[in-house]
Amino acid sequence: MQTERSNAQILRNLRLANEQAKLSVARGNHPFGAILVDADNKTVLMASGNQGSLRHAEIELIREASSVYSPEQLWRCALYSTVEPCVMCAGAQYWANIGTLVYGIAESTLLRLTGDHAANPTLNVPSRHVFTHGQKAIEVLGPVIEVEQEIVALHETFWQ
Repeated sequence: MQTERSNAQILRNLRLANEQAKLSVARGNHPFGAILVDADNKTVLMASGNQGSLRHAEIELIREASSVYSPEQLWRCALYSTVEPCVMCAGAQYWANIGTLVYGIAESTLLRLTGDHAANPTLNVPSRHVFTHGQKAIEVLGPVIEVEQEIVALHETFWQ
């Protein structure tokens, strides 16, 4: 799904996702956030923060979105995530039919930040790898260098 989106829109939306990550931390959860943006690249349809080890920000948002919107509507949407989605969340995005993924930092960067932390045994499997093994042409944009430090700063504080 190729949609024109400006760099300013991408940065705005990733920063909104990072606000969800901050709210997640304030609620005692891990620093991950995600938002679902409509085809206009402006309208935020849903937002979610991490809610537990199996209740990642992305998967919670995807479950809710798939119960509200049709697969055709979701194909025109973009999932913005502070961190590249894990294989579970990338798989959920694939099955929900969300056509675009935009993420701030790569899963490999998260692995560097968390190391072997017991609360986040990071799977270093790129979302592009997951999607290329499917039958849908999901657009992937990321990592986005301009927001990397903002997102990394939250993780550095959290995982210490």
